[in-house]
Amino acid sequence: MDRPDGALRELLAQVVPGSKMREGLERILAARMGALIVLGDGPEVLAVSSGGFHIDAELSPQRLSELAKMDGAIILDRRGTRIAWANVHLVPDPSTPTSETGTRHRTAERVARALDVPVIAVSEEMGTITLYRRDARRQLQPPELLIARSSHLLRTLERFKARLDEERATLGRCEVEDVVTVGEVAGVLQQMEMVLRVAGEIGDLLEELGPHGRLVQIQLDELATGVYGERRLLLEDYLPSSGPSVDEVLERLADMGTDDLASLERVAAVLAPPGAPVALDAPVSPRGLRFLHRLPQLSSDEVRGLVGRFGDLHGLVRAPVGDLAVAAGMSEDRARAVKSGIARLTETSILDHLA
Repeated sequence: MDRPDGALRELLAQVVPGSKMREGLERILAARMGALIVLGDGPEVLAVSSGGFHIDAELSPQRLSELAKMDGAIILDRRGTRIAWANVHLVPDPSTPTSETGTRHRTAERVARALDVPVIAVSEEMGTITLYRRDARRQLQPPELLIARSSHLLRTLERFKARLDEERATLGRCEVEDVVTVGEVAGVLQQMEMVLRVAGEIGDLLEELGPHGRLVQIQLDELATGVYGERRLLLEDYLPSSGPSVDEVLERLADMGTDDLASLERVAAVLAPPGAPVALDAPVSPRGLRFLHRLPQLSSDEVRGLVGRFGDLHGLVRAPVGDLAVAAGMSEDRARAVKSGIARLTETSILDHLA
């Protein structure tokens, strides 16, 4: 399925199941008719329009399907709430590139590209609804197919999330014992990326499902919320100062194919400068950002202040209460609570691994 583009998101929201627009499109399909619908009645659209007749009536599913019985295009206002023109002949610039073959779809793609307006093409032969905007296109799927696909992906996400939790527990124990290697860090990063990729696919489906995807959204939030932020903290914790930046690593990860992502060595390679040798058993030390962010009594500024002062996680664990108070600019009572929280997290990391 084509991945949604920012240019299509507004249009997707207008054609979610249950909307007037979607009901009208479904009526057109059920009647085995085709349609070409442009969302925008500005001068740029009218400049490539000829013939037709002016309507200026509120959009309703019945009106949309009745007007589709004529051969010409239907022009709506930009919000898709009113029908402006019907039975219009569109004549876009023929030099505008298009990858489509059918007349209706070629016209739809050319209008969307040349005028930067949303366009919908309904194919009576294929029984499909396709959205266009700029260079983006998306073919809508039946709601029941989207829900089935979402359920399948949720099960996959649950498996990846369980694996991520295992890798996190292993990394947490290694951090506390100061025996972290590049392989442990790459293992967590690999599972995070897998979780976020599946979550992204589900999110794409939810954009098309609209309100029908509320239950899936709740489950998705439970499984994936927080992973984006934690991934960035993981990279900030372990990237060497001489290596790539966090954003550069994220770009490299985004460019990796599924086969590359399955290789721990290739995931580890994105953490190193280009061309540098990668050894999974090479020792590394965390700065402590992920660890301290688990303490609710600390703000982000206080976390970074402590990490900047003590340098790494073990400096933080060994630091006296007084030094913590001075480094974070807090009272000794708060510092004592932070010290207790660090001790609890240390113990929890070991127990989680043993469990």
